[in-house]
Amino acid sequence: MKKMKICGIICEYNPFHNGHAYLIEKAKRDSGCDALVCVMSGNFTQRGEPAVLDKYVRARHAVLAGADAVIELPAAFAVSPAEIFAKGAVKLLASVPAFSVLAFGCESGDRESFLMTAQTLSAESKEMRSSIREKLKSGMSLIRARHEAAKQSGDALTPALLSSPNNVLGVEYQKALLFFESTASAMPVLRRGGAHADKTLQKDFSSATAIRAAAKEGKLRAIRKNVPPFVFEDLKSLPDLSAYKKIAVYAALSRPAEELKNILDCTEGLENRIKALAKSNPDYDALIPKVTTKRYISSRIRRILAAAVLGIDGDLIKRGLKNKLYLNVLAIKKESSDALLSELSRSEFPLLLRRSDEKLLSARAAECYAKDLLAEDVYAFLSGKQAHGGKTLFL
Repeated sequence: MKKMKICGIICEYNPFHNGHAYLIEKAKRDSGCDALVCVMSGNFTQRGEPAVLDKYVRARHAVLAGADAVIELPAAFAVSPAEIFAKGAVKLLASVPAFSVLAFGCESGDRESFLMTAQTLSAESKEMRSSIREKLKSGMSLIRARHEAAKQSGDALTPALLSSPNNVLGVEYQKALLFFESTASAMPVLRRGGAHADKTLQKDFSSATAIRAAAKEGKLRAIRKNVPPFVFEDLKSLPDLSAYKKIAVYAALSRPAEELKNILDCTEGLENRIKALAKSNPDYDALIPKVTTKRYISSRIRRILAAAVLGIDGDLIKRGLKNKLYLNVLAIKKESSDALLSELSRSEFPLLLRRSDEKLLSARAAECYAKDLLAEDVYAFLSGKQAHGGKTLFL
């Protein structure tokens, strides 16, 4: 019997759009794999905010667009910096023996340049670490400091891989493949249309940022050609999640400084800055720019607040990366489900297809999964809709 090969894609689909459909189509065509499995953020994303649509809705979109299955990226990793986001997702994929290719969108670069850059950054010589510390002292963010130090290290790195958003993630994906000693190869795919955070709507390949903004403003006609029809229908009735902003500020005010300090990336007294400014800036949209500096970028602040809302600290994340996790299958294509579930079950991590499968989890995995359930409950509370119930969608 022919051994199955799986291509993985790490994603958020917030919301799913034509660029995502293009990546799925190209990955399926060019990877030589038999099945495509997405690892997708759940109800909270790396922006540090709730996704515009529920995780099961977004997972359904991915399968309807050609994915064979969608596995949830645990909330602990979904609201973490790029390096942890990538490690958490690759850890899940690398647990599946059939995982052979990791496809991702990028602004530039090829497989070799991503590999070379990742190897250099993973090595991090004594001189590079010293350079990073100096750049941090000057006010740079950690990612910027690491990349600037790498460019000055004398290695022939590609500067664009160290600055463009999707390229930075691509390098982190390749670093994670090396970290987990995965034999899967990276498959960079050049993006089409608007840049990652481009706020301008294009004709048919706009960024998720531009589509989210237009959908929230009710400009549906402008986004119709940028998303598949089934996504467009769901974007007509976005859940009202505006109450999250008050909850996030409340979390900053109510969590003790010592507790905030334990959140990953809340370092160097940032917890005190957040708490002090939250007292005088109770409006979330006013608070974020007040706390933001050149070193502490706004996405970092939003992630810290999201982690505070969900009670996710750095120790939980570290334990999650060190111990066995789980494969929570949000949605799967019915026609290929038997063969694919058989292959996924070869993972060292248990498969979760219904809420009762929680009994299969180790104590460490269970504490991580509990945060996914909390994120689902918080999202249901915000949207005023009943939580899904945890049963895999067979489509």
